[in-house]
Amino acid sequence: MKSYKKELWMKTSQRREYINITPQIQQCLHESGIKEGLLLCNAMHITASVFINDDESGLHSDFEKWLEKLAPEKPYDQYAHNGYEDNADAHLKRSVMGREVVVAVTEGKLDFGPWEQIFYGEFDGKRSKRILVKIIGE
Repeated sequence: MKSYKKELWMKTSQRREYINITPQIQQCLHESGIKEGLLLCNAMHITASVFINDDESGLHSDFEKWLEKLAPEKPYDQYAHNGYEDNADAHLKRSVMGREVVVAVTEGKLDFGPWEQIFYGEFDGKRSKRILVKIIGE
């Protein structure tokens, strides 16, 4: 069985962003040479997420509105965590959106359902953060 590992680095210009990373993940799969197996992709920071959904701008806007209702950024003093940092909302948003995705690899391709894409969700941006891509298989 083969194993492949790569780290991708993200640095957003805004505090919160949703970025389609499917092309980068497909490139990793191509580099790995693995045709049958599993791909794990996870955010290596507690205030960022990797998730699968549709690449549709209205949906991304809906994520933002919904997450902001669940865990509003401000006022900062509403959270016990906020003291040294002001990112408690980002921790909560990541908990809802998830840490990682696992995708089957079939015939050298990501085995997606219709419209599925992989996204990086940033909830406390403007600094470099790491994504781990690990692929195992034959």
